[in-house]
Amino acid sequence: MVGWSSTTFNAELKAQFGALSPQLQEAARWVIDHPDDVALLSLREQARRSGVTPVTLTRLAQRFELKGYDDLRRLYADAVRERPESFRGRAQELLARHGSSGDAALAQDIFAALARHLQALSGREAVGRLVAAAEVIAAADHVFCLGQRSTFAVAFIFHYVRSLFGSKSVLVDSPGGTGRDALRTIGRKDVLLAVTADPYVRETVETARYVKARGARVVAITDSDLSPLAAVADRVVLIGTESPSFFHTMTPAFAAVECLAALVAARRGKETLSALAESEQQLAAFNTYVIRTRKRVRS
Repeated sequence: MVGWSSTTFNAELKAQFGALSPQLQEAARWVIDHPDDVALLSLREQARRSGVTPVTLTRLAQRFELKGYDDLRRLYADAVRERPESFRGRAQELLARHGSSGDAALAQDIFAALARHLQALSGREAVGRLVAAAEVIAAADHVFCLGQRSTFAVAFIFHYVRSLFGSKSVLVDSPGGTGRDALRTIGRKDVLLAVTADPYVRETVETARYVKARGARVVAITDSDLSPLAAVADRVVLIGTESPSFFHTMTPAFAAVECLAALVAARRGKETLSALAESEQQLAAFNTYVIRTRKRVRS
């Protein structure tokens, strides 16, 4: 099989993606985004789920000098099945799993999936992406943070942590639909941190394109190198979202931005320490937290 591994085959698919026909591009998206199912599902089922014909999947394999799709499937032998695409479909499977195995098995499945996603973020390639993204963010004058719907909280926590250690941060959110007005001031020395995963939020993708047109850089937190957000980003951090639940998980995205915030804070060195001291003084002045003081032990 011309010496392919799943990793090298994925890399070659991405490198040649633009040269493929629209039908082969759809087949390539399926293979890149669902490597687990490529190994475990039948050719007919994969064709049904991907929306392309079995012949198209076979042509994709042959395009890269494989005899057929079975050879391609062997490259992804260690995978697990993909969850159904729709929220309703996922909910149906969730109920079936719960009915057959009970609460404990379902909870274990969910946490096992989260553990796999978090373990993937600690791999060499994933860490390299995080470091590269942190370098871009640390060098920016301002960082604008954008997440819509389920990803809003991810963008917010990154903005909140950055504000604690004194980095100039803008949360792209405001009542009355005026959130994106903040981007009027974005320039070449600024960065947009944008978060979205399948199904991709149109507003987030359109905003990223606008920012690029103004010369600013984009750091994307998303679930695929072929997502519409990744296509316009300068740096891409990939996160897994598949879950035994009916709803995709945002836990890996939270982990990614928390790591990014720590990496950026470390780069600021003494500036971080000084800014944190000021933040703590301000929080104390407003008596923000209920803090339990330890009793002193008398000698």
